[in-house]
Amino acid sequence: MGTLKLKASMIGTLAAIIGLSTLFFTILLSYTSMFNVYTLALFVVFFNVLQWLIAPYLIDAMYRVKKVSPAEEPELYNMVQRLSSKSRIRTPQIMIAKIPLPNAFAYGSPLTGNRVAVTTGLLSTLDAEEVEAVIGHELGHLRHRDVQVMMFVSILPALFYYIGYSMMWSSMYSRRDQRGASPALIGMLAILLYWILTFFTLYLSRLREYYADRHSSAVVEEGPRKLSEGLVKIAESTERARRQHRNNMYNMSSLKTLFISDPDSAARDLREVYRTNIWRSDQELVSKYLNRKVTSADQFAELFSTHPNMVKRLRALQETA
Repeated sequence: MGTLKLKASMIGTLAAIIGLSTLFFTILLSYTSMFNVYTLALFVVFFNVLQWLIAPYLIDAMYRVKKVSPAEEPELYNMVQRLSSKSRIRTPQIMIAKIPLPNAFAYGSPLTGNRVAVTTGLLSTLDAEEVEAVIGHELGHLRHRDVQVMMFVSILPALFYYIGYSMMWSSMYSRRDQRGASPALIGMLAILLYWILTFFTLYLSRLREYYADRHSSAVVEEGPRKLSEGLVKIAESTERARRQHRNNMYNMSSLKTLFISDPDSAARDLREVYRTNIWRSDQELVSKYLNRKVTSADQFAELFSTHPNMVKRLRALQETA
């Protein structure tokens, strides 16, 4: 997927999300009490913005994230500073999360500033050049303001979710309003729109992962090769850890949107690779992925994922090489 096509797809998806939301909201206001709808909308927006502002503190507490100094991690610090300069952004705070699974994520808010966190599992699993490519990807998210964009678009599905359920509950106490509109019908339409917007939001999330991959390819020397190897190693190590510690694993579902790789899809990503039993080199492992056929089942599963299918993602990286 070329850069111009990728940008056009992201703009088109954003336009669809905003356009559908505006259309339904206009129809909704014509059939309901404006005061009630506005009150609910303001509550949902306020709650989501508050969540965004304090989320970094919650993430730090839940996943034992701490800030590191140049003395503690000089190589990591130099790497982030150099890539931040290439990305033309201010160097974010560098954090380490005490999580055994290899992964990384970018986050932040106006209260905390931007942060890039790598897990202890990532530092122990990947080579230094692969860590560099992963950091390049996370800096791409900061460069493109993905945290803010995804926060904004996630408000809209949440808004219609709460509107839908509030209208359905209100239908239990009043049959129809003065205009003859059924609150239950409006509620069901709002829930339907919630699901439609959710699929658009997931698609936008996958597009922004591609875009961050391209950023890493641009600012890291041999970025496509390094990031491809890093992504496959992350998936392999994650699934191996899940098999060994099924009953003692961190719940990552709430953070997977931020992660460079979705831990929940590791098994699916690696199913074909495990069957080959070929592990002689990093490049051979990547090659086995690239030779896989993306099935209809893979494409269907991708619809519900925040991250692209691994095979498609690696092929997109090969195009930038």
